[in-house]
Amino acid sequence: MRVLGLMSGTSADGVDAVLANFAGPLGRPRWKILGRAAITYPAALRQQIVAVGQGEPTSASALLELAEELTNQHALAARSCDPTGQAQLVGCHGQTLWHRPPGPERLGASWQLLRAPQLAQQLNRPVVFDFRSADLALGGQGAPLVPAADAALLPAIGGWRALLNLGGIANLTLLPPAQGPEARASVLGWDCGPANSLVDMAVQRFSAGEQGFDEGGLWAAKGQVDWGVIEEWLQEPYFQQVPPKSTGREKFGQSDLEQRLARLEKASQLDAADAIATLTAFTAAVVAQDLALAPPALELLVAGGGARNPVLMAQLRSRCRGLAVESMAGLGIGEGDREALAFALLAWWQLKGHPGNLPSVTGATRPSVLGVCVRPG
Repeated sequence: MRVLGLMSGTSADGVDAVLANFAGPLGRPRWKILGRAAITYPAALRQQIVAVGQGEPTSASALLELAEELTNQHALAARSCDPTGQAQLVGCHGQTLWHRPPGPERLGASWQLLRAPQLAQQLNRPVVFDFRSADLALGGQGAPLVPAADAALLPAIGGWRALLNLGGIANLTLLPPAQGPEARASVLGWDCGPANSLVDMAVQRFSAGEQGFDEGGLWAAKGQVDWGVIEEWLQEPYFQQVPPKSTGREKFGQSDLEQRLARLEKASQLDAADAIATLTAFTAAVVAQDLALAPPALELLVAGGGARNPVLMAQLRSRCRGLAVESMAGLGIGEGDREALAFALLAWWQLKGHPGNLPSVTGATRPSVLGVCVRPG
């Protein structure tokens, strides 16, 4: 079946689209990417998304118009990826505005903004959306959801295999080995902490809005890393928390950035390049700390926008000694493909009634079919 997957992540910089074909066993399908595309949000739209997600007061009418424009952008990405309309089904994550993990006395909640019936009409295809709610209702984190797709789409190897996404937030998947006593171990996965979110906001601040991210890691390459401050940050409660765990801009947003910049300024005179270098190295240090407590992996395959930052990749290789750190592109999955491909698979699973969450990852009480399907009128 040909399915179109649409994904806009925590970075809120645009929409990645993948057209894929799935066939065969649901748990281990044959798959092929038939097309891919990416569109960038207009600057004003991205600023509005981030502002709303950071708690800026917004009218109901403005939220409605934001949902409409976000849906239009997803339709644009879909048509760019699938101009001849091959897709029989669309899986769309929507744009996360707020994510609240479960606590001791209440379930978690997560808000992905999208007008799915509007998108179904625009594309004249069924659209599966709202993937997180069923897992949240079962006491799960609602995230990350990609590890289930990783386990279905990627082959096991001779040891544990680690997969890392570097979007706004860094998240890990660990796949058990193909053979041996751990072959039947559960798939693991969690959100590590900030990836590009703090770096991007720092770049926007220091460039007075002229740059949205540290392209090519050029700014970080000019700075000096404050390793002492990083070691201090690594002791914060979230980084000491045992999975399952999930997070987002709610925790690692503008307020968090200001606190970290104030700490760097206290340590030494605040320099833009030094701050961006330190925040970039912080991302790698968080991932490395998590991997040190996980089953020992043979390799770390990286996807997401951060995989295109050579300074961040170099920091990962330095901190994760003994691991082969490579781009996921070697598996035929480009840096922007992985999550869109995952939500295409989750949509196919929804249509087939196949569970899409992994309790070993999210902490839900049981597996569940994820998503809600709407059809064009």
